[in-house]
Amino acid sequence: MDIYEHGDAKTKKELAMLLELAQPSDTIITLEVSRLSRSTQQLCELIDTIREKRLRLVIMGSITIDCRNGEMDAMSSAFLKMAGVFSELELQMIRARVKSGMVNAKAKGKKIGRRPTTKEDIPAIFLKHYAIFMEGKMNVSELARVCELSRPTVYKYLALLA
Repeated sequence: MDIYEHGDAKTKKELAMLLELAQPSDTIITLEVSRLSRSTQQLCELIDTIREKRLRLVIMGSITIDCRNGEMDAMSSAFLKMAGVFSELELQMIRARVKSGMVNAKAKGKKIGRRPTTKEDIPAIFLKHYAIFMEGKMNVSELARVCELSRPTVYKYLALLA
């Protein structure tokens, strides 16, 4: 089962589901510690769950934690926790740099974020099919499909044209 979820999410629904379904001797594979958690507390809870459920954790190119016997060696545990501390530090540093960059950009008079969408931004293909939609011959899902747009984008364009 492949699961993709942001490492910074406070509640990882997919990871929780994976851990719930995991059976003793199953293996969990991740690319790096930061993909599991960027909080040391969350990582420690995850380590406890891996040990309690007797799982194996493989961090590609780094370390394998094998708790299938219900034990975790002290070096592996320490290494994993230190990696978690560095992941949390990295996240805090990234956030501080982004915040500082935004403050600097605002001080220089730059606008932060996307510019608002206007009627002029609506693609021609949408306008071509808009009349058919307005006649009731096409629903929102069909309009999105023929224009190769997401439904939220279609709703945004419809609101601009209303």
